Amino acid sequence: METKKKYDEGWITNGDDDTMTGVLNAWNEMLESEKSSLVGRVHDLEKRVLTQQDEIVCLRSTLADVLRRVNQLEGQLERGASSSSLGGRSAPSTPARNGGGSFSARASPTPYSQPPPTNADWKLRKPMVRQGSTAEARRSATLHHTRTKSSHQSNGSLHSDGTPSSTSVSPAPSPSPRPNSTVAVAGLQQTPGGLGKRWNSTGDFNTQSPLQARLATKSLLNLASKSPVGHVFKHGTHTTSYNEEDGTVKLFLRGRPVIFHAPTEVRDNYDISKVNPAPSRKLRLDWVYGYRGRDCRANLHQMPTGEMAYFVAAAVVLYNAEEQTQRHYLGHTDDVRSLTVHPNKLLVATGQCAGHERRDGMPHIRVWNSVSLATVAVIGVGEFAGSVNCLSFSRADAGALLVAVDDAPDRTISVWEWQRGHRITETKCSVDTIVGAEFHPLDRNQIVTIGKNHICFWTLDQGGALYKRMGVFEGRDKPKYVTCMTFTANGDIVTGDSNGNVIVWGRGTNTIAKFIRRVHDGSVFSLCALKDGGIVSGGGKDGRLVLFDADLNPLGAQAVIEAHFGGVRVVSEGRGTQILVGTTRNCILVGSLELGFSPVVMGHTDELWGLATHPNLPHFVTGGRDRLLQMWDSLSHSVVWSKDIGEQVQSCCFSPSGDTICVGGISGRWLTFDSTTRELLDEHMDGQEPIQVVRFSPDGTFLALGSRDNGVYVYQVNGNGRRYAKVGRCVGHSSFVTHLDWSDDSKVMRTNSGDYEVLYWNPTTCRQNTNASSLRDTTWATHTCTLTFQTIGVWPENADGTDINAAARSHDVKLIATGDDWGKVKLYSYPACQPKSLAHVGCGHSSHVTAVEFLQEDARLISTGGSDTSVMQWTIG
Repeated sequence: METKKKYDEGWITNGDDDTMTGVLNAWNEMLESEKSSLVGRVHDLEKRVLTQQDEIVCLRSTLADVLRRVNQLEGQLERGASSSSLGGRSAPSTPARNGGGSFSARASPTPYSQPPPTNADWKLRKPMVRQGSTAEARRSATLHHTRTKSSHQSNGSLHSDGTPSSTSVSPAPSPSPRPNSTVAVAGLQQTPGGLGKRWNSTGDFNTQSPLQARLATKSLLNLASKSPVGHVFKHGTHTTSYNEEDGTVKLFLRGRPVIFHAPTEVRDNYDISKVNPAPSRKLRLDWVYGYRGRDCRANLHQMPTGEMAYFVAAAVVLYNAEEQTQRHYLGHTDDVRSLTVHPNKLLVATGQCAGHERRDGMPHIRVWNSVSLATVAVIGVGEFAGSVNCLSFSRADAGALLVAVDDAPDRTISVWEWQRGHRITETKCSVDTIVGAEFHPLDRNQIVTIGKNHICFWTLDQGGALYKRMGVFEGRDKPKYVTCMTFTANGDIVTGDSNGNVIVWGRGTNTIAKFIRRVHDGSVFSLCALKDGGIVSGGGKDGRLVLFDADLNPLGAQAVIEAHFGGVRVVSEGRGTQILVGTTRNCILVGSLELGFSPVVMGHTDELWGLATHPNLPHFVTGGRDRLLQMWDSLSHSVVWSKDIGEQVQSCCFSPSGDTICVGGISGRWLTFDSTTRELLDEHMDGQEPIQVVRFSPDGTFLALGSRDNGVYVYQVNGNGRRYAKVGRCVGHSSFVTHLDWSDDSKVMRTNSGDYEVLYWNPTTCRQNTNASSLRDTTWATHTCTLTFQTIGVWPENADGTDINAAARSHDVKLIATGDDWGKVKLYSYPACQPKSLAHVGCGHSSHVTAVEFLQEDARLISTGGSDTSVMQWTIG
């Protein structure tokens, strides 16, 4: 062993053969010693197992003795009751050892069982149950205790004790099973009618029965076998139970029970404990519509691959406009807020805000390869207090360092050796907003930050400390914000500010070298240094692009971005002489100052809720709080048309023919449009609350609108969708309507509400159908309701009823997709009626997914994000 120790410590090398032999011998000795120790531990464990088995046998014996004792007491009470009722005839005063009196001498297959009761016994026992005798109470209490322990987590069963209530008045009522049924519970047999209960002998504990299997679990809490109401399945924090008698499943959401009726074809064979497998087809993110320009800066870059890199939601997009292809980096779990490209033009660093998941959702930085999309480094998990809003690689030392500024109240600036994941230093930067931070391209240890009321020049010394100098405006018009910056070829710093000024700061100084006043009307949101030394500035308010030469002299070349695209947010150099422009209305344009600009990416600028897919074409419509209604082509990934309808959109749908679009607004106003010409056909007002859902009936004769005022408004459709006559209002929900479906024959509607109600309606009378069980076999034209028998399995653990925002069934009735509050799109096999249903998960959204819809051929799925304003297209295969 001493030789082995020296070898481990490096005193002995492999070159000495004798020494190596000693090392091997030492290893063998050690292995033999450990083997002996392990054998001893195995023997100890075997002894403990045998001891536990002996204890189990003792417990079984004790339980059997208890059962026999209870049986004897019952026999005494029964004989006493018989003698009292038969005019005082005497009965044996001392019971037999097992059973009662003369019955014990009778031959029977089971030595300790009682014979079947006589007719008199049947009649005489009924008054005893009503009177709640002591024996019956004790027996009921024993049974209730056993059943309660075995189903201690089944508060979701259809009755409090798992069975129909008993007529007994004892403190713990005994169960009353269905007629002509026998239920064995801890050795108790219930004969038809529930009156002839008898205990079995101890021999039953050793037979091959369900009871033996339960005892094999070494827990007396599992003695109760299957209850007559069905299996109880624990799923997360809510309990789901199935009632075999009436074919209903009870699901609890936030403590509230929701009842679903199983269709006739599955109710007899339904097993609530089975697992519903995930479908064979999977989700893959195909296209991301939109761009985040409304509140982020410096997030548009041209890559050597010909792709432009930008982000929206939790996805970083690499888009080749010429080849019409997209690739996506999906390593982030929440909103990406910053992006920078390494000097080698291969690596990209992106920073995110705090997400939903505990560790991966913390603010952090990810460095990844733009060709392989492989993550190279994950930096700062748990180190940032807020969103990572600013990022920049060092340029003078080939990108060895990375600077980051988070959006915490004290605005911390930190410098990282990103390849090691090592933070060199951090310090509080400013109490005011920081909008940009960059390493100087020529001075290795200089960092510049800009933001509210300041520009700051930082120096990183040899010891890793940061020192700052504030920029001096020398009595000139000090701006409220320094909004953007870039660097000239000789190392001067050029900034733009909220007053529309462009300022040049001399290299190595904190003073102004040149001041150009009022270049733009409003803020200068972006400055871009071109390869030829020129600089382009972009105005956020006036939408103008202005070209300067290398000495910051205006050249007179200008261009104006059309107002409906928004102001200029970021300007970046594209391929050749092209310029990329990201706008404040989440669009990306490509072009030049001479030839003008055209959009290649368009999106929404506010929260998205409305989504509808065309019934016949590969088109879909989206609507948001930005008042935009947009028709998209899913094949060309482009906007067919866009219209400002003057109303914030909450919901939308196509008519069965696809000729008409109905749009529900947040003010109770709803409008209809021609889907081809965009012409306004009709408009109405129902209440003053948002129209949560709109749906045409399959035959096109009715239009139903579910409102946040708890009502469902029904209209008759006339004139090919150009005129609408009100039929009435369905009243019955106690909360706002969330989802609505029509039956195939257009004769029934079903609705979900905010308090988890599932109601059914007759559209011609606007009355509720309260007999939900009669509709269990109804065929539904769509499946957007999230609370149905077919969607039990989409509800996750710890669900509170608001977690699943949207659902959609494929046209071939094989798949169902959902969107939830965690930004996930999930694909299930349809129906997902098992509490445990597996799914394929699609990631990319960073906000609550508000809507999902299948396109007409079921090969693609569209989803919309709420606050992330993104539209995502998924392929299914």
